[in-house]
Amino acid sequence: MATESTSISGYNYYGDDADPSHDYLLPTVLRLLGPPAGDARLFDLGCGNGTVGAQCATHGWKVSGVDVSTDGIANAQRRFPELDLHYGSAYDDLAAKFGQFNRVISLEVVEHVYAPRDWARTLFNLTAPGGTAVVSTPYHGYLKNLAIALTNGFDTHFTALWDHGHIKFWSRATLTSLLEEAGFSVTGFARVGRIPALAKSMILVAQRSA
Repeated sequence: MATESTSISGYNYYGDDADPSHDYLLPTVLRLLGPPAGDARLFDLGCGNGTVGAQCATHGWKVSGVDVSTDGIANAQRRFPELDLHYGSAYDDLAAKFGQFNRVISLEVVEHVYAPRDWARTLFNLTAPGGTAVVSTPYHGYLKNLAIALTNGFDTHFTALWDHGHIKFWSRATLTSLLEEAGFSVTGFARVGRIPALAKSMILVAQRSA
């Protein structure tokens, strides 16, 4: 996996601003996280340029995180020095380095990962017993896929010419299976962006048993 991590480290962020997807993702993600209570530490697996972590921090979370993009981490450390953000990969033993957290997020990450079981294992290991992980990925379902096909949109949708872009495409069933295989119980699901049948992304809540 070192080769993939080295390659995708060149994933570029153009500027320090939030991704447009954050407008429809973050309100639901923050609601599903709930308010910080007791241990307010949160880990962001795939923290990008730090803008999601910064938004979580404004709601009282103490944010740590990693990303494999050297450009993203450079931006994050420059703009948000109060956050504990570092270069790192889902293929690393992050729990050994950072410990475990009552809340872990990984937003719009799993679709970029060549070895999703490694990502899920790392997500599980970072989540403390009794803790919760909230993950998101672009939504795929029958009606949305049909609409893409009818409008001849798959060339754009599959982003084949996007370096380090989407390489896995997930449904609710397949992502649930991945998380349950890792040891989670999936306890929540939401579709965000557009009407539900044509949603841009889906969010799953995964619970680790106490």
